This record gives sequence, structure tokens and C-alpha cells, in this order.
Amino acid sequence: MSIHPPTIADVHAALPILRRHLSPVPLIRSWRLEQELGLPPHRRVWLKDYGWTPVGSFKLMGALNWMAANAERIGDRPVAAHSSGNFASGISFAGSRYGKRVIVVMPDTAPRVKFDRTRSFGAEVRTYNIATDHETGERDRLTRQIAEEEQAIQASPYDDPYVIAGNGVGGLEIVDELRRQERTLSHFLCPVSGGGLMAGLALAIADGCPDAAIIGVEPSEADDFNRSLAAGERVRLDRPKSICDGLLSYDVGEYNWPILKQHVTTACTVPDEETCQAMRWLYEAHGLRTEPSGAIAVAAALKGKVSLEGDGDVVLVISGRNVDEDAFRGWIGEA
Repeated sequence: MSIHPPTIADVHAALPILRRHLSPVPLIRSWRLEQELGLPPHRRVWLKDYGWTPVGSFKLMGALNWMAANAERIGDRPVAAHSSGNFASGISFAGSRYGKRVIVVMPDTAPRVKFDRTRSFGAEVRTYNIATDHETGERDRLTRQIAEEEQAIQASPYDDPYVIAGNGVGGLEIVDELRRQERTLSHFLCPVSGGGLMAGLALAIADGCPDAAIIGVEPSEADDFNRSLAAGERVRLDRPKSICDGLLSYDVGEYNWPILKQHVTTACTVPDEETCQAMRWLYEAHGLRTEPSGAIAVAAALKGKVSLEGDGDVVLVISGRNVDEDAFRGWIGEA
């Protein structure tokens, strides 16, 4: 199959589609982070917080753009997808907006809040054993089985041009807001898993703020993108491990990789204990209850994983806030 990644034109085309359903995701200045990082007064730190979306994460942006592009092809057929949980609720929300039946395959260990959110928008949920999936391939087998038996159209949570372009709308929002406030951007930090979020955002940031360093952040034991950058080709991890359940893809997507390789200058890794510390810091400093995947970019900044030397502002992506209360309390208590 010939791979044609999306372009910045595709991101702009997704903008009016998303505006039918969503307001812009807030870009919020963090004075506390500016102090914590020791930045001079002329520099600012901003949080792009996707916890404010209807599904509590960024995933509905790509899902909505994918659903709009495929609605006619889907017709009366259902949509099938696999997801650690956030794309499940995103594609479920998109299905509810476009009147489509959605069936999602989720790991049996997914947070309850992700199961509840997904079902609240009308999707059917089927589960698989994530502990043995690296050996059995049960997740992909179940998804293919649904597609075959139900004549469903499959949606990828990250490896799809429409998903990438929809996610990139958040980058357009960042660029527009910084321009409105007459600010410049020197550093952009975002989590990387399959690469659907980072690829879309990188297209928009590289176009609108070409001098900014675009930096990917991963868990230390789920660092397939970091290894891919070092190798110059996609590297697959057989068994990624982390409390960041949203960052456990085996490798970055085929559509995502060319964009990431072109625009993401650096990747860094964060151990889970430091992600927990960032979760606690965000809760104490801003009252934000984030999931681990959502806090990891803040962790990278707080722990000095990359140099933030420069004159412009810093944007950190909080990709989601879907975490169960008991798990959250345990993680910030350990921190």
C-alpha cells in the first residue's frame, strides 16, 4: 500500500468539520510552571488541556474528522475499532453525532471511567486480555472478527490520515491563540504513542511556528518512538509497559512516521514514578486530576528531560484526564 500522510491543508480542511461539534480546546497560562521552571518574566508556559472536551481527551478530534470523511461509505454498517479507552469514547461520541453504530475492543484493565464514557455515547464494548495480547494478538483478531462478521468499517485510533488531520486542529488553535496574544513559541512538548496526536499537532506547529522545537515524550519502558528516531526507521516493542495506559502502542503508525521523522526534533523518556510526581504537582498547583498519559509532558518539563533554553514560550500538552479516583489517589500518594 502506498502511504500518503496528511498535509497542513488536510488539517485546515478538518477545522470547519470539528467546529460543528466542538469549541476550541483551552490554552491556559501556568504562572506556577513558569516559576517552577525558573523562566524569566518575558517567557510563558501554556497548558493545552484536552480534559475539557466532551470525552475528557483529545481523541474525539481525530474521530470526528474520520467519521465525517467516512460517513457516506459507512452507510448503515457499524464502525469497529480497538482502543485503550480514550479513542473508544472519542469514536463513540463521533458515532452518536453521525448516527452510526460503534463497536469497540478495549483491554480488560482499562479504567472504569473509560468504559463508562464509551458506553455513555452508545457504543458496544468488547474486551481482551492485555496481559497476553503480545503473544496472542487477541486485540487485532477481535477487531478483524467484528469487521468480518458485522461487515463493519474499521477505524484506526491513530494510523489514519483523517484521524491525524483532525487531531492537528488543536495545533491550529495553539498557533492562533499565541498569535492573538503576540507570543512566540520556542518549545512544544507532547506525548507520543501511536503518533496520531503528535503527528497532527506537529504539522500545525511546524507550519505556524517554524522555529519551535517539537519534542515527543514517552514512558521509559514504552519508548518505541525514541528508539525509532535513533534507528531512523519504525521500531516495534513487543511488550511496552507503563502506568500510562494511553501510551502503550507497539509502534508508531505508518502514516504518522514520515511526519514525526520530519518535524519532531527530539524525544525524551520519563519513568512512571516521575509521571506520578507530575500528576501530584498538577493536582496541588492547579487542581487538575490528570491521567498518567496526560501528565507525562509536564513531567518531562518539571524533571528537566530536555533543555528549554530560548526566548519564546513553552506549550505542554495535557492529552487527557480520564482516570479512576482510586488509581489516581494511589499514584499521587506514592509520589
